[in-house]
Amino acid sequence: MSVAPVETAEDLSAIAFGFMASKALFAGLHVDVFSLLADGPKTAEELAKAAGIPANRMVTLTTALASIGLLEYGEGLTLKNAPAAEAFLSRASKYDFGDYLRYQIDQQMYPFLLQLNAVMHGDLADGAISSYQHWMADEEQASVYSESQHAGSLGPGRTLARMVDLSGAETLLDVGGGTGAMTISLCRAYPDLQATIIDFPNVAEIGWRFISEAGLVDRVRYIPGNAVEAEWPGRQDAILMSYLMSGVPGPAVAQLLDKAFAALKPGGRLMVHDFMVDENRRGPALAALWQLQHMAFTPDAHSLSVGWLTEAAKAAGFEPDEGRDLIPAMTKLVVLTKPA
Repeated sequence: MSVAPVETAEDLSAIAFGFMASKALFAGLHVDVFSLLADGPKTAEELAKAAGIPANRMVTLTTALASIGLLEYGEGLTLKNAPAAEAFLSRASKYDFGDYLRYQIDQQMYPFLLQLNAVMHGDLADGAISSYQHWMADEEQASVYSESQHAGSLGPGRTLARMVDLSGAETLLDVGGGTGAMTISLCRAYPDLQATIIDFPNVAEIGWRFISEAGLVDRVRYIPGNAVEAEWPGRQDAILMSYLMSGVPGPAVAQLLDKAFAALKPGGRLMVHDFMVDENRRGPALAALWQLQHMAFTPDAHSLSVGWLTEAAKAAGFEPDEGRDLIPAMTKLVVLTKPA
């Protein structure tokens, strides 16, 4: 995602009011507009009746959604989903990740950004949420985050399974693996793989349901706990850290690398998947904005780049690759190998 320089007042306005477009998307998900259009075009009035909300509100909302390209108008002011909305925002779609946007981004991430100004000055109140550990200790918040994150991680998990050949691996440790979306994808791709997931107790309880539904109870186990503090099993063929390093304080990154090095077999691989910016600090915009969002509740988080991670990995004894895009313009995968 390349971003043109900001040159005019209109450019500034587009950035400043971008939150309105986001909230329009979230409102559309909240009243299920995209799912209601999955079976064919409808007028705003028909949508209003189906959703059970006043027609004037649906007209205003759908006008906004059409203006940002999520809906398209047909004959007689009928509305239909734009291609991306049809593919990813309708509950009828195989690749729907609307819950990820509806719950995690709208209900959790947006409110946390309200404390960003205080974070910059170090003025957070004692009770403010400043880390995943505090957040995941709340059963309700852990449930909302984990269930929505699961929906958003299944697709990247399938991509990861194609990008890294684990055909010779028998053991996988998924550190901070949440509800196991990535583990499920890897286990499905590699039938001989046995996996262990480390995550907070509330998350592990939710994740076990997904593991059970995937039919993997005989191949996956959980270790409930803080990934930085928990004892890790050794002799692992592969270790995965997805969205972990950007969500912990900077000094914890070295701890995670050291623990991974000790837990791997010689020749084993550590797969790091996370939001990473370019070395010149000019983007990608999505990665940079996600890092900023994470800093709102982990003030000491480090802004990751492939180069910075590579140097930290070498210091821990790893041999790193050059890194590759996993989610284009947003996340990268760096594979670190423990020398044989």
